[in-house]
Amino acid sequence: MNNTLIKGLQIIELLADSTTPLSLTEIARALGLTKSNIHRLLGALSESNYVIRDPDSGTYTASIRLWELGSAVLAKLDLRLHAAHLMESLAEQTGESVHLSIQDRDEVVYVHKVDSPNPIRAYSQIGGRAPIHCVATGKAMLAFKNRESLLWSTRHLQAHTEHTITSPEAMLVETERIRRQGYALNAGEWREGVHGVGVPIFDGTGQVIAAIGLSGPKDRFTPEHIEACVDLLKQAAQDIMTNLGSSPSQHALTHLYR
Repeated sequence: MNNTLIKGLQIIELLADSTTPLSLTEIARALGLTKSNIHRLLGALSESNYVIRDPDSGTYTASIRLWELGSAVLAKLDLRLHAAHLMESLAEQTGESVHLSIQDRDEVVYVHKVDSPNPIRAYSQIGGRAPIHCVATGKAMLAFKNRESLLWSTRHLQAHTEHTITSPEAMLVETERIRRQGYALNAGEWREGVHGVGVPIFDGTGQVIAAIGLSGPKDRFTPEHIEACVDLLKQAAQDIMTNLGSSPSQHALTHLYR
């Protein structure tokens, strides 16, 4: 097999598995290659959109291109298959839109969605994105990441409404609260008047791999409604985790999106 191809694939795998961006030096050291060799390969991977370079820090991360390549088989992955019917049931029971989200760097990507049966609903679409610190499913995933990954993800928090949490210290307090209660809330932090609640989904090793959540107009998200939604979401997340077990495709999703 072509040695250049092998080295390029090793870089992609290293970046995909890393919980934080890596510098050129760190990549070279991890793979036992020269920095000049790594620099050339990173240039080619960046041009092909498999790798993203942060111009401020000079570090590298794997891009969403990996997800795009896998999108053709996404429907076959156990996570989405097991979640689909549960999401339909949640929409009927709660009257809210239901989202299944995964993390891509500082954003969530909606890999599946069931619209609310109500005429007034939260707008989003499958494949859509939102800042991870602004939505309930994103915050639910953030809270259960390791501290190093959490600190990296909360270093630059951009405001999108007056309710957005922009202080890293405040976000750390928020994620601690989420860990204690097992669910996250979005109180108009991404879109004015749109509220939501989300819970994490874990794999068989205890790593958070996704989140499932509900969103809708502020007026419908009363304390009583939220309490009922949390119970239903937690049960749905548990059912998904139980059904997933230790399937190979579920572990593949973990490596792609963590």
